[in-house]
Amino acid sequence: MIPALILFAATYVLMLVFSKYRAYIALASGIIFIVTGMLPLGDIWGSIDLNVILMIAGTMGIVALFIESKMPELLADLIMAKVPNVKWAAVSLALFAGIISAFVDNVATVLMIAPVALEICKKLNANPVPFIIGIAVSSNLQGAATLVGDTTAIMLGSAQNMSFIDFFWYQGKPSIFFAVELGAVLSAIILFFIFRKESAPIPKSAERTKVTDYFPTVLLVGVLVLLIGASFIDNKPDITNGLICCVLLAIGIVRNLIKRKTFSAVTEPLKQIDFETIGILLGLFLMIGGITAQGVIREAANLLANAGAGKLFMLYTIIVWASVIISAFIDNIPYVATMIPVILGICTTLNVNPTPFLFGLLSGATLGGNITPIGASANITGIGILRKAGYEVKNKDFFKIGIPFTLAAIIPAYIYIWALYGV
Repeated sequence: MIPALILFAATYVLMLVFSKYRAYIALASGIIFIVTGMLPLGDIWGSIDLNVILMIAGTMGIVALFIESKMPELLADLIMAKVPNVKWAAVSLALFAGIISAFVDNVATVLMIAPVALEICKKLNANPVPFIIGIAVSSNLQGAATLVGDTTAIMLGSAQNMSFIDFFWYQGKPSIFFAVELGAVLSAIILFFIFRKESAPIPKSAERTKVTDYFPTVLLVGVLVLLIGASFIDNKPDITNGLICCVLLAIGIVRNLIKRKTFSAVTEPLKQIDFETIGILLGLFLMIGGITAQGVIREAANLLANAGAGKLFMLYTIIVWASVIISAFIDNIPYVATMIPVILGICTTLNVNPTPFLFGLLSGATLGGNITPIGASANITGIGILRKAGYEVKNKDFFKIGIPFTLAAIIPAYIYIWALYGV
């Protein structure tokens, strides 16, 4: 277990220090986990979240068609006509991303909203880096708001047999949705503060961009509708979301080929798929699979449980803040999957209500990914979009937004959950 932990920690340090080479570092580490046997061959396929990879590839291809149609430019024109300055444009996009991601996967949300932000920044000659970071962290925030907002929320709902409505009203009290939204209000204030100097007025123009093709927009809306619909289907295949995105991309490419009658109609959208981002995620999946197989996550869960056993508020506090820290560096899915039965076991032994501890786990693990640029798939995706657009995201650029945003979101939720459900 110790060698796996050392390799994992060293990899993250290298990825933070040498940000331009994250994909190579992550893949190399994943290969080392396999070659050394720390990730058994039989666990390789199960460690890779193929659904996320297919979803990223499919949505990126559709977004390429979407951008080519000039629809993001039109949406940018419409937003610029409604907001008074750059600050409001940045915050509005982040809040809109948060609303969408309460019902759609965070990665898909970033891929849909980011092109509009890039177009606005292009028209205003503004730096898009803080815009995209704001979109990414806002989308991560809302993952715990509803049953369908994130995989971890689905896991908790399944463990407690919770319905969609239970995330709004549970055990006769306002549920975790309101804890998340309370954090969203404070984090929105933080975003206003971060963008306070971006007060340049937005020039108004009567002329608007003309969209050349509405079909890619129909495809993107179709992705949104189908992902929301699929979230309500029980016992669906794990790669359902990825297949939806890839099938709609295939439809878009075939239609593009028929329309343009040139092979470039097929290759150009595929070239826009960011394989470097996919490489980073693939390496991280293998690394996390390795430390999971070596018992690192299980041991971390046991340590947390033992540290707070018998002291209920202390246990709750440790679960929330340790989840924030741990999920800043590891994928929250295996961590939450490990912690749920541990928490339920402790609460059964102590004969206490597990709800505050489970809600604290979900909120902490969901928000912790916003602390680092590689703490969540949405962050990695957003940074990949910026890289392809020619912008480098430095660690300090992300920390400047991610850390205060996370604290502003988790502190109100931390207080709210214990005040309503604390035993």
